[in-house]
Amino acid sequence: MLLISSPAKAWEEIRLEEDRRKVFVTFVYPMIGLGGLSVFIGSLLTYGWGGPQSFQIAMTMCCAVAVALFGGYFLAAYAINEMRVKMLGMQSDIPLAQQFAGYAMVVVFVLQIIIGLLPDFRIIGWLLQFYTVYVVWEGADTLMQVDENKRLRFTMLTSILLIVCPAVIQFVFDKLTTILN
Repeated sequence: MLLISSPAKAWEEIRLEEDRRKVFVTFVYPMIGLGGLSVFIGSLLTYGWGGPQSFQIAMTMCCAVAVALFGGYFLAAYAINEMRVKMLGMQSDIPLAQQFAGYAMVVVFVLQIIIGLLPDFRIIGWLLQFYTVYVVWEGADTLMQVDENKRLRFTMLTSILLIVCPAVIQFVFDKLTTILN
């Protein structure tokens, strides 16, 4: 919650973490699970509880969200690391990129949980995703140590990656599910 209410202070605390891979177990995986669970429950509330068809729809939607968040996280982390190397001339540091991407996706995770339970707020959720830019802006300086003159470009590209990667994976997953059904 500190990342949403006070990103600068949260990034300072994150920077002090010794184990960069702690982000998986303590943050990313639980948030993916909560996102999938919220979509599952929201789908059952929307389509009803009657029959195996509604359960199948709920499971399919739950899997789509889980795969999208999981794949989007790792794809964005990989791309952020490559961007650090090519754009900023820094050394490759996958654990740092994964830590940064995991925590920077806090807005995406929270909005997925809310929209999963309350699908009518989807349009508001799209607008609120742009708060990711501010979270990334603060983290780019504190955790990633991006120079001030490259910070804006890094922030914009990273924010786009963090928002678009899960969305594209979910779109492809939904299309494949439709085709294969």
